Formats: sequence, structure tokens, C-alpha cells
Amino acid sequence: MAAKSTILVTGATGNVGRQVVSHLMAVHAGGVRALTRNTATAGLPDGVDVQQGDLADSAALEAALQGVDAVFLMWPFHGAGPAAAVVDAIKRHAQRVVFLSSGAVQDGVAPERQQHPVGRSHACVERLIEESGLLWTHLRPSTFAANTLWWADQIRAGDVVQGAYGGVPMALLHEADIAAVAVRALTESGHDRAAYALTGPEVLTQAEQVRTIGGVLGRPLRWQELSHEKARRRLLADADFPGSFADALLDGYADMLDAPRPTTTATVETVTGAQARTYREWVSDHAADFS
Repeated sequence: MAAKSTILVTGATGNVGRQVVSHLMAVHAGGVRALTRNTATAGLPDGVDVQQGDLADSAALEAALQGVDAVFLMWPFHGAGPAAAVVDAIKRHAQRVVFLSSGAVQDGVAPERQQHPVGRSHACVERLIEESGLLWTHLRPSTFAANTLWWADQIRAGDVVQGAYGGVPMALLHEADIAAVAVRALTESGHDRAAYALTGPEVLTQAEQVRTIGGVLGRPLRWQELSHEKARRRLLADADFPGSFADALLDGYADMLDAPRPTTTATVETVTGAQARTYREWVSDHAADFS
């Protein structure tokens, strides 16, 4: 990609998007443009061209794509319905797209035959991108370490975290590692038509994750198991949790408990040259969010 190219980051104030913007500002000689719903509270680095809007606003997306060469695409929807229009808009302006897909996508399986609803929607977007003529790279991350911020209120209130399926094992992934791979794919050659499976370096159950947080904070945190239904009611009562996602989350955990233990990949290190960060490192980076 030309050094003076402009890169658009969608979802620019999210956990991953914000890191992509920061990484790009450090290494990219061209322009960095960010699409966000609220420019006044974006808090992005100086020098970023911050534009208001989101993927559901076709006019704002068109405006943000003017003069853009590459796009980091974060998919904020629970389905693939808007994907055709979004991909069509991108291909009218850009040459390359790096798509933050999902680790739920099963490689070599048609979108309509994907087992998990998240996998189905992201696989549909992947297929549209692949058929668009754009240069593309798909990032398929394992469980985001940032998901454990859902426990922050409980941890601030006491030493017990309640939830269902505490034995579910996960290869938790630091958002900074996702961003580092994304920036490589956005700014370097050699990543076209790659679907990168990204994981952290270790597998931890939810109960082990809680103990890890406690170790970093110096507190005796422990997991308390809830039934599926009690956990569902707790999620639905949380105003900050998307209620429509409660069943998908818990059903997914039930499936993960019965599935083979997840494996880790070395993709982060292969692409970036640096080992993937551990969950303990992630907790240390976010310790203030639990206090």
C-alpha cells in the first residue's frame, strides 16, 4: 500500500478499533480516518480525521469512504442483513478491507451451514467480501479478554463472581494483539486472501479467569456457579448487556462446555513478530476497570 494512503477504521472507539487507530498513528505515514457515532466524546489521538456516523448510515459511510484506500471493518450487527450494501459501498472507493470476523466461523463451511449464529452472520459477510473483488484479510479472533469486563460490577461489589458454565475453557485474546495483526494486514503486503485464526497463548476456564483477576488485584476472588436460567435472568436484568444476546451467549457456553478443548495458535507471533499477550497481562492493563 502506498505510504500516503488513507485508512478508514470503523468502530473506531470500540475495544479493538481504538487500538487499531492508535497503532496506525504510530506506524502509518498516510491518513487515518475514524468513523464513530459521537465525535465529541471519541477521545482519539490528535491527527485522526474523526467523522460522525456508523455502518447503518449509508450517507455517512459514503462520506467517510471518500479518498480511502483501505478499511478496517468491524461488524456491529447481530445479523448479516446490511452487509451487501456496506460491502458495495466499500468496493466503490477502497482497494483493501481487513474484516474483524469471528472465531465461530468454521473454515470451509458454507455460511448457511455454520453451526453458530455468530458464525453464520460473519461467514455471510466474509463471502460477500470475497466475491466483491476487494483485496481482503479476515481476522477470526477467539474469545475477547475484554468480555470479562462484564464482571466488573460484581468484582467492585465483593469477592464473588456469579455466572453459568464456569468450567468453559477459552483462549482469551488481548484486543491489542488483534489490532497489531490488523495493522500489519492494512499496511503491508503478503496478507491477501488470508483468514487468520487468532488466540491468546493459554486456555483458561471462566473460574480460572476470575482467580487470575483476583491474583492481579490482590483479592481472594472466586467463581459461584449459577444455573442456566438464573444466569439468563441476571443478564436480562443488566441494563448494559444486550438482552437479545443473552440466549446466544449462554447457549454458546453450553456448546463450548461439550466441545473439544480449544487450541491456541501462534498466528499473532507469526504475523507481528511478538508473542500474544497472556490474560494476566490483559488484566494488569485493565486493573483500574475492576476497581
